[in-house]
Amino acid sequence: MPAPKPDHLPEVAPADIAVRAARDTDAAALIALISTVWSEYPGCVMDIDGEVPELRCIASAFARVHGEFWIAEDRTGLVTGCVGWRPAAAPDGIELCKLYVARAARRRGLGKRLCDLVEAAAVRVEARHVELWSDTRFGDAHRLYERLGYRRGSETRDLHDLSHSVEYYFRKNLSP
Repeated sequence: MPAPKPDHLPEVAPADIAVRAARDTDAAALIALISTVWSEYPGCVMDIDGEVPELRCIASAFARVHGEFWIAEDRTGLVTGCVGWRPAAAPDGIELCKLYVARAARRRGLGKRLCDLVEAAAVRVEARHVELWSDTRFGDAHRLYERLGYRRGSETRDLHDLSHSVEYYFRKNLSP
């Protein structure tokens, strides 16, 4: 019997989730998680080799750009969330990347916990801000970012991808 998809699990509590550094061998589980999350939004298309090949070797991809990536797992080892960071284009900042949480694990603090990891990394590397880009369709994520103190800018970017993605820019300045 195949393993259940991340959004078809019993609800999980934050205490039931462990967060660890990602490994390249997490590729299949990571792709399954992100594909499932994207499938919740009309028009989101997963083109791994054409648009997100880093998912096939996520730990190596983030290490190459001097960033980090984490995986959240439930007690059975099923990947229920992920997040990473890399140096931002803007000086003195880092970029939060690929925050995804399985539907069954949402609204229990996991998204905040993963954002906290990125913000702790920012402090560790002496960044002054965390920035991110988020698809305009991801309203729940936008509300999370805003609750955590991120401010949406007026800037958007068009990715010219198969999903016809347009993204909003968010930024959180950190205390000195």
